[in-house]
Amino acid sequence: MSKNNQFPLPRAILFDWDNTLVDTWPLIHGALVETFESMGQTPWTLDEVKSKVAKSLRDSFPALFHERWEEAAKIYQDAYLARHLKNLQAMPEAARLLEALHKRVKFLGIVSNKKGPSLRLELKHLGWDRYFDAAIGSQDAEHDKPHPAPVYLALKGTGIEPGPDVWFVGDSAVDIECAVASGCLPVLYGHHPEAVAALEKHSHGRHAHDHIMLEEWLRAAFV
Repeated sequence: MSKNNQFPLPRAILFDWDNTLVDTWPLIHGALVETFESMGQTPWTLDEVKSKVAKSLRDSFPALFHERWEEAAKIYQDAYLARHLKNLQAMPEAARLLEALHKRVKFLGIVSNKKGPSLRLELKHLGWDRYFDAAIGSQDAEHDKPHPAPVYLALKGTGIEPGPDVWFVGDSAVDIECAVASGCLPVLYGHHPEAVAALEKHSHGRHAHDHIMLEEWLRAAFV
């Protein structure tokens, strides 16, 4: 353990994707507006989207659209894919953080509730695929977050077991729940109220207000 850090040095860091490394709220909102309107429902506002969206399509759409959820999922996917690459925005300082981390941390991965092919396409578009050893999206594993299955899949074959030296960084309560369920160290990025409440239940977690703070932790840890 580093003398400057109360936590073990991370052998692996797993990141959420949407709104942890990239700002996709406007994209998600736009695709959901089109979906709700196509399904004859009142669209959510952007604030509603930010407060309600965290689970994958296969876990959230059945409750929203019932027996028509697969139809709605296709509308959403088509609407999202039509606009995502030309409008994809990296979070501030995310690229610098990843550049620093991939030189220091043995394994970097992504565990997202975005569909796997879309996730990996966005990674490649930003040129960030070179930073990551694994990118696991929705439906790549048997279950999606908050179930621990995608974490286990990301680490499969690495010899790295989930534990306090595997950090899971995400912006939502689902990410915190997934980290805890898999035995990783939960690290909250941002200030989502439900995520803050979820983190407060676990005294061993950490709260990074931005990527600069996260980078400072890592630099101190490796001194």
